[in-house]
Amino acid sequence: MADTDGVETLNQQYETYPYPPRDPADEANRLVTGSPSQLAELNHYVFAGRRDFSKPFRALVAGGGTGDAAIMLAQQLADTGGPGNVVYLDLSSASRAIAEARAEARGLSNISFYSGSLLDISSIAPGPYDYIDCCGVLHHLSNPSAGLKSLCDVLSDDGGMGVMVYAPLGRNGVYHVQEMLRSFDLSDSNPVDQVAFARKLLENLPSTNWLKRNSLVGDHLNEGDAGLYDLLLHSQDRAYSVSELNTFIGEADMRITTFIAPFAYDPSHHVEDEELASKFETMSWIERCAFTELLTGSLKTHIAYLVKSKRGDKSVATVDDTDLAPILVGLEPKSAANALRDKGQLNAELEGLRYSFPITHDECAVLELFDGHRTQKDICAALSVLRTDFSEKSATQSFRKLFKVLNGLNLSFLRKP
Repeated sequence: MADTDGVETLNQQYETYPYPPRDPADEANRLVTGSPSQLAELNHYVFAGRRDFSKPFRALVAGGGTGDAAIMLAQQLADTGGPGNVVYLDLSSASRAIAEARAEARGLSNISFYSGSLLDISSIAPGPYDYIDCCGVLHHLSNPSAGLKSLCDVLSDDGGMGVMVYAPLGRNGVYHVQEMLRSFDLSDSNPVDQVAFARKLLENLPSTNWLKRNSLVGDHLNEGDAGLYDLLLHSQDRAYSVSELNTFIGEADMRITTFIAPFAYDPSHHVEDEELASKFETMSWIERCAFTELLTGSLKTHIAYLVKSKRGDKSVATVDDTDLAPILVGLEPKSAANALRDKGQLNAELEGLRYSFPITHDECAVLELFDGHRTQKDICAALSVLRTDFSEKSATQSFRKLFKVLNGLNLSFLRKP
């Protein structure tokens, strides 16, 4: 049996305030998508873009909450027409009821629902799993290492995980308010009364308070009572720096394949001085990520993909594999190309910081062919035939420059067509 330390308090919270707040009726109007676990994204960073979803694929959503990840994964797997299925696991019956209602509203039959702790997953819904989503859960466990080990034990050797944990710097002010609220010893109060008390404190925060000054954090303002409780009154809450997370993952004999979005962890997009930038070349990838976290100070969470260490370094798709096809997420190739052709640049915002990347007309011509079916090899060959001024070499250069930007912003991935 799992250690029950803190479980009862956690369960009381999520029975009172299922999180995130969701209305099953909204499924008729939109699919909530995001990272981790967007299908093209996880394929790129866990299966080197070569996972065939027409074949059996078993995913676990550990700590499924009100269903965002489970619904997204199940819907996308259903859309492939393959036999992929999702196992949902959560402690809260109230959260599970919302997730089940969302699945019913969509007519999804490829989700199995279970109640319980992820610490007991091997007995509740044994593996192996090809993929595990664990978003916003490990940092709420009294023993995160035990939680991660429990998941690793049911993960197939050639599978992977998508995780999200809190990061410290972008949550500046959150832990100050948590500490103030703990000083009032509200443990004997029910969650509703705790929220009411917390609102009184928030109303009395001076303008100098770090939470009030932190425009990056807004759950207590935008997500109702459930958002406030989850942010400020949670019974278990810790944050991980990049270095701490890398150590934590390594202790489980796992490794991080990427952070999402990659450009948010790349110092070269923030430092223009050549002498400073040259120092990044001597750093390892994880050291550069850790440096960027300190540099920007804006990361509230870390979203990462993980694989078992013994898999080596072949889990991420690369442009060196020219038999893979680029796929856009959230963009339509021709309309995106036309818009960028007019603007001459791609503007984006990540973690409160704005980016601008010049995009050439040649790169727009490449972008028009990002249909998810034509491979890099096909695209470059086609352009060299369609345009006499486009050699296959120049087309390849334009492709790789464009893809680096789009992938870095989490807008494009590679897959086997």
